[in-house]
Amino acid sequence: KGSIMTHGDDCCTTAEDGAESDQQQQQQPLILERVEKETVKDWQSVVSHRLKKHCLCTPKKAKSKILGFAPILKWLPRYQLGEWLLGDIMSGLIVGILLVPQSIAYSLLASQDPIYGLYTSFFSSIIYAVLGTSKHISVGIFGVLCLLVGQVVDRELALAGYLTESSSISSNNSAILLAGQGNDSVGVECDRSCYAIRVGATLTFTAGVYQVLMGIFQVGFVSVYLSDSLLSGFTTGASLTILTSQFKHLLGLKIPRPQGWFTLFKTWYSLLVNLGNTNICDLVTSLVCLLILIPTKELNDRFKAKLKAPIPFELFVVIIATLVSHFGHFNTDHGSGVVGDIPTGFLPPQLPMWTLIPNVAVDAFSIAIVGFAITVSLSEMFAKKHGYTVDANQEMYAIGFCNILPSFFRCFTTSAALTKTLVKESTGCQTQMSGLVSALVLLLVLLVIAPLFYSLQK
Repeated sequence: KGSIMTHGDDCCTTAEDGAESDQQQQQQPLILERVEKETVKDWQSVVSHRLKKHCLCTPKKAKSKILGFAPILKWLPRYQLGEWLLGDIMSGLIVGILLVPQSIAYSLLASQDPIYGLYTSFFSSIIYAVLGTSKHISVGIFGVLCLLVGQVVDRELALAGYLTESSSISSNNSAILLAGQGNDSVGVECDRSCYAIRVGATLTFTAGVYQVLMGIFQVGFVSVYLSDSLLSGFTTGASLTILTSQFKHLLGLKIPRPQGWFTLFKTWYSLLVNLGNTNICDLVTSLVCLLILIPTKELNDRFKAKLKAPIPFELFVVIIATLVSHFGHFNTDHGSGVVGDIPTGFLPPQLPMWTLIPNVAVDAFSIAIVGFAITVSLSEMFAKKHGYTVDANQEMYAIGFCNILPSFFRCFTTSAALTKTLVKESTGCQTQMSGLVSALVLLLVLLVIAPLFYSLQK
């Protein structure tokens, strides 16, 4: 009983304390504080504040902007000679060796002389090494872009009255240009080859401007929506298109490039109609080269784990084919088309044809989109594979300036190239230094070795 009463008393005491505390809280006075109303800023002051915030230049901010625009200033001081130099030299040499025959071949796709393909690969390798953020992609001539450039060049040549196919690739024209052509060359002195590269350079300049504008307006986020299936389909379609465009050279046929819609089907129709005019010498040479290159590529793939670097069978085939063509007199005795004289040295810079920009503006936009898509997607793919990050907008700046600056030196459009990127990665590439090594190889070719490819069959 006593325990029960005690418990009851405690409950009563607790209830009384709670009531007293409620009464005390109710008796406390309410204190009102005056809150000053925020002044509404007009739009001029808001814009002025933001402009000051973004445009105010401090030493720290200026340094960050410069390092961001030229990534070479970040990675070059931290370059580890002992760990990275050997891999960069090896990959740079092999990619540079592969670039020589590819530059010559792809310049034909763009309806240009071979010397301009070498120029394009040389300048783009240097500029991307300075401005690019990807350690592994190889920027240079890409087959699909060459085809797009070639279609525009052929169209503008036809509109300008250059209708004959026979004068399309004449290397003596390049030699004449090297002899001292100035900027005012369009007219009587500018032949078909001269006008073709001026059209290609103007198209390249315009595409580069588009790409730089994409970087300014932060269009790099679009790369998120580029799926693997899209890239696979694009690569497959590009391979088929390049194969189709090369067939006339494999058969030794001289047929004009079709224009307009359904060019793929028009090209195959022209090939079938002119099949009887096949040059047997060119056909045999093409088949022999394919029979050598396809098995050797499989050998490189099978033994790549044991080989420190893939064996450059492509270079060996080019050297042997050039020697056989020269001593067999394929050009004079069998009518085979050869590369011709490739001059050494560099041409003086020239301005684009400003009056031609309205004619190529739409074509340049599509070329800029294709170049952007392949470059950003490849750079992000290899960055993810090797555990580092790339800046998509900086990639836009890099590829844009890889087109704008070389266009003053008679170059045509460039982007990342899948085949050379795979070779670069598999041969031990560590940094962008590999691109500078490739540029040195191309410089040696441009200054010394280029004329030796005179007898190389197309």
